[in-house]
Amino acid sequence: MTSVRLVVRGRVQGVGFRWFVRDAADAQGVTGWVRNLRDGSVEAELHGSDAAVQAVLDAMAAGPLGSRVDRVDVTAAAAQPGAGFSIRST
Repeated sequence: MTSVRLVVRGRVQGVGFRWFVRDAADAQGVTGWVRNLRDGSVEAELHGSDAAVQAVLDAMAAGPLGSRVDRVDVTAAAAQPGAGFSIRST
């Protein structure tokens, strides 16, 4: 089980990035959440198997059409049991 918190910087708001992350997480069976931050970045927390979390991280590094990912800062997070993946408000 892997749990990470990350902040994605670049052109990641106004391009469907949060929905892209939710779809990638759902496809991999990863739980957690994603939200926009006021500084224009996107924050997320991912929980799942090593391979599944890495697949979502790889998708996020590429981003959806129209986005530009300049940097992804990843840190370890405490495991949070839960079901599903949610989009949180800013």
